[in-house]
Amino acid sequence: GVHFMAETAAILNPERTVLIPDPEAGCPMADMITGEQLRELKSRHPGAKVICYVNSTAEVKAESDSCCTSSNAPAIVRAYADAEEIIFVPDKYLGQFTAEQTGRELILWDGYCPTHARILDVEVAAARQQHPAAMVVSHPECPKPIRDASDAVLSTGQMCSYVRENPAQEFIIATEIDMIHRLRKEAPGKSFFPVSERCVCPNMKKIRLQKILWSLQDMKHRVVVEEPVRSQAARSIRAMLDLTA
Repeated sequence: GVHFMAETAAILNPERTVLIPDPEAGCPMADMITGEQLRELKSRHPGAKVICYVNSTAEVKAESDSCCTSSNAPAIVRAYADAEEIIFVPDKYLGQFTAEQTGRELILWDGYCPTHARILDVEVAAARQQHPAAMVVSHPECPKPIRDASDAVLSTGQMCSYVRENPAQEFIIATEIDMIHRLRKEAPGKSFFPVSERCVCPNMKKIRLQKILWSLQDMKHRVVVEEPVRSQAARSIRAMLDLTA
């Protein structure tokens, strides 16, 4: 996984050795907001609850009341029904989708996933024309025109259940292109088409089997989250688990 995933593992397991095979495997969206920027935003909205997408740095998690995933973001927002204001960082598109699902106005940050943001609505239309029987399934990190043009907007885990249970035999997938490999294993015999050949995350591709072997052989590169950031970030992760229990 990329760096924020390794950080999250280290936050929750400080006594364990957590390695990342390539320290350059980052997440541009996670880097679009710093802890300092979030603190400044909080200062302009005193009393607001802060929800951060799990695709965030440890420092941002430490400044948040709760984390969320792409599947449970609406549930986390609903859990803060009594909050006067809710700040949602860093993904504005997931934030928009969550606001639509909950009917709740959210204070959004101008962050986004470059891989999902490069999908164009004309590509969705072209894919539908080429595969008229296919269902279009997109990730909530996609921009609104892509979500609106989809038959379903789902997290990656939800996509797996959807393609298994849906009677359709063909699906156009609007998320990172290698998700199709997983979906083919989940629903063998069904057909999956990428909405765009450009929907590739270059950072995910930096983690390769050979690098994993080197990392384990040399015990590199260890990821450690120092205190007090680690314990503060762990609190926001535990809050997410408690709110969705």
